[in-house]
Amino acid sequence: MKKILFTLAFLFTGTIVFGQTLEELKDAKKQKEDSVSAIQGRIDALKGQIDEYPGWKTGAFGTIGGSLSQFNNWYAQGFPNNSAGRIGITVNPYAKLDRENYFWYNTAQINLGWVKFDDKDKPTEDDGFKESNDVFNLQSLFGYSLTEKLFASTLLEYRSTILNNFNDPGYLDLGVGITWKPISQLTIVVHPLNYNFVFSSGDSVFDSSFGAKILATYERKIGGLDYKSNFSMFQSYKSSNLSNWTWTNVFSYKVWKNIGLGFEFGLRDNKQEALNFAINNAGEGELPTFDTVDNKLQTYWLLGLSYDF
Repeated sequence: MKKILFTLAFLFTGTIVFGQTLEELKDAKKQKEDSVSAIQGRIDALKGQIDEYPGWKTGAFGTIGGSLSQFNNWYAQGFPNNSAGRIGITVNPYAKLDRENYFWYNTAQINLGWVKFDDKDKPTEDDGFKESNDVFNLQSLFGYSLTEKLFASTLLEYRSTILNNFNDPGYLDLGVGITWKPISQLTIVVHPLNYNFVFSSGDSVFDSSFGAKILATYERKIGGLDYKSNFSMFQSYKSSNLSNWTWTNVFSYKVWKNIGLGFEFGLRDNKQEALNFAINNAGEGELPTFDTVDNKLQTYWLLGLSYDF
């Protein structure tokens, strides 16, 4: 009987001790989890501070679009034997520096494209790729803080082509004024003191002039979507015929890792370019002038795969 009572007492005591030990282990586990969460929170906060630390930020994103085709004896179409293709590439690199009292933003836009159409029933026809897209734009903006969101600034912007007629024409804007950054994604530049240098070869309609420069850049990232819009305008004090503006928009939606879908379109109004093109392609008779030229809106777009470097 004593042995039975001793055994029951031992089991009862062991159960109490085990129960207390289990509860203590659970409490210890909870405390450790809370400590790990606190440590992770501090790590995340430090990472955020590192990401926001003012300094050089560099990168690039771009779009690649293209298509190739070949038809043999496809009699339903006007050119039964042909091969065609289109290749387009855009690259948008940037290098940006943010300090407490100043910033320095450098960006570039390169848009190149080639197209071909080879009618195999015409052996003398050029069957190689020809340049179709040719856009080059470089911007460098420096600003010194006047207030939290207002900066005294200077801007250098160069625009031309690469594949054809490099620097003919070429545009170089250089000026000073004010930059306003109401939010981190938006930068608005107003430079009333700006000179627009225009470079061209031979006798041409292009002319340099003094005027005002307005530049607006908006960048936004929403989930996997990256969006950048850039509007650049020069308003000549000499003549409205020498004014021009360009607006480009780039969309990139990330699908897998750094690969996604990209779409880019641009609009431009430049009467000097329109008149130069009209004169170069005019037939016999009176040449067009600024008053008679048909200054149509210039546009382009590109759709394809994108890659974020």
